[in-house]
Amino acid sequence: MSTGLKININEEKQKAQELVNQQGRRILVCCSTGCIANGALELIEEFKKLGINVGTLGKEDKMSVIPTGCIGFCEQGVLVVIPDRKITYVHVKKEDVKEIYDSFINDTVVERLLYVDPALNKPIVNNEEINFYKKQTRTALKNCGHINPESLDEALSVGAYAALSKVLEINDPEYVIKEIEESGLRGRGGGGFPTGKKWRSVYGHRGGKSYVICNGDEGDPGAFMDRSVMEDDPHKLLEGMAIAGFAVGADEAYIYVRAEYPLAIKRLKKAIDDAQNRGFLGKNVLGTDFNFTIHIREGAGAFVCGESSALIASIEGERGMPRPKNIHMAQCGLFKRPTLLNNVETFANVPLIILNGAKWFASMGTEASKGTKTFALTGEVNNTGLIEVPMNTTLRQIVFDLGGGIRNGKKFKAVQIGGPSGGCLTEEHLDMPMDYDSLTKVGAMVGSGGLVVMNEDTCIVEVARFFMNFTKNESCGKCVPCREGTKNMLAILEKIVRGEGEMEDLDRLEELAHIVKQGSLCGLGKSAPNPVLSTLKYFRDEYIAHIKDKKCPAGVCTALKKYKINADLCKGCTKCARNCPVGAITGNVKEPHTIDNSKCIKCGACKQNCAFGAISVE
Repeated sequence: MSTGLKININEEKQKAQELVNQQGRRILVCCSTGCIANGALELIEEFKKLGINVGTLGKEDKMSVIPTGCIGFCEQGVLVVIPDRKITYVHVKKEDVKEIYDSFINDTVVERLLYVDPALNKPIVNNEEINFYKKQTRTALKNCGHINPESLDEALSVGAYAALSKVLEINDPEYVIKEIEESGLRGRGGGGFPTGKKWRSVYGHRGGKSYVICNGDEGDPGAFMDRSVMEDDPHKLLEGMAIAGFAVGADEAYIYVRAEYPLAIKRLKKAIDDAQNRGFLGKNVLGTDFNFTIHIREGAGAFVCGESSALIASIEGERGMPRPKNIHMAQCGLFKRPTLLNNVETFANVPLIILNGAKWFASMGTEASKGTKTFALTGEVNNTGLIEVPMNTTLRQIVFDLGGGIRNGKKFKAVQIGGPSGGCLTEEHLDMPMDYDSLTKVGAMVGSGGLVVMNEDTCIVEVARFFMNFTKNESCGKCVPCREGTKNMLAILEKIVRGEGEMEDLDRLEELAHIVKQGSLCGLGKSAPNPVLSTLKYFRDEYIAHIKDKKCPAGVCTALKKYKINADLCKGCTKCARNCPVGAITGNVKEPHTIDNSKCIKCGACKQNCAFGAISVE
């Protein structure tokens, strides 16, 4: 069947490509949230002072500077890319712009601004040889960092809305749902529920008003995957949502974005306006009888609103609190109507699946976890940033190939995956594929995709305390197991890091964890104990050291630190005693001093002021 498309997407793409070609040689400047914070907009202004136009052809040198989204290599920002020469400059400051400009004109390289591979200890000229990029397979993030996210024409030039055009031309919701089912795409928001199955369920309740919701409420500490898609390739998200709307019979949609993402909100609003003005959204999409309107709803930053029923309550204007799921959202969701809810990354994969086919997507990943997954790689690795890899990629490949290994030659200790909802992976898991089922078996989960790498100097007990403090604060308080359970679990962990723990506390901690996990109403409470349970399983010896030996093996927990003065190194200058706020240090001038640890408040002032390195921490 045909709907008689009145907008020819191939002609739109061709016109857009001609406009992009008129920009001449392009200089790409990363203008993501991180790079803007590091001065990216100042770089743009410096280029403009040199006579280079932004987004249009320069008069003299046939070049233009293009503000792009996140290139992913966040550790190295601000990044400037010369795409036709495959050169990436890192840590660029506004003072470097003139030198980059001159090298651009003369086809030379500013070697001091190139990325230096920590393993090879040499600069990399061709950015395709940088392992951080070389080892990735980008689908959802394919255009991020390569186009101006605020330009519809740049999006069209790389294929935006072609998949939507194909879907409307075929005009068969069954075709769309079948493609998504056969692709094996699972929800990228954490649970990993089969996307096609969810779509078919909503389609089965079509008739009357239906809704599509995109969950952009990304609240995990250290996670910024969805933010990057919304900021850097908003039209891909909008297109994926429109395709979903056609498939399930919905004509209206909401993107729920936390207010802490102002740049994402700004770019999404512009993208929606531009798409509506050009006929890609709104009334009579692409000249057909399909209508699809998208609204933005800003969340107040409550972590619990990432849970589906709490998110819906928030959109409806109520307090964001979970509801018992007696009726599935496919039947009774937003405003009591059938509703499809997926997260940003899930929708971003849809256009490419439609264009390339289900088999293409299913060829990547594992048997049960198809395709690729984005991860925010942070912590103690040389290369932090945003990555996308097939789901059969191992933790070792992520940490040591893409991540460039552990900083400062330290030893790998663990990875916290999935944020407060996830668990710790250890050295024994380095060769395990990062797919849904493998992670679940070892007590972890993909979650939204946050990866926090820890080295030998990390205190695992403190990590568990940190995440429990987060979930306790973010609990909505509606159900007793989560409200009281997380509070009491946190109290036990704080007792242990203070050096006041007892061995019985470990049994209490595990018992509470299972009660919270089994009795909580929503996913926040059910997953809150994961960091505690996984660290107790794999790092129980560290808990025992805190309790029995009154010692933090990593030397992190302040209450368990013991300051000691080496008599052979102490010159008796009295500087440490003079700077001790509680008089815990005694000794005569020109004679070794001593510390009374019963008085010491562990402030570290003595160590900071010792000029002879005589004070150590045990």
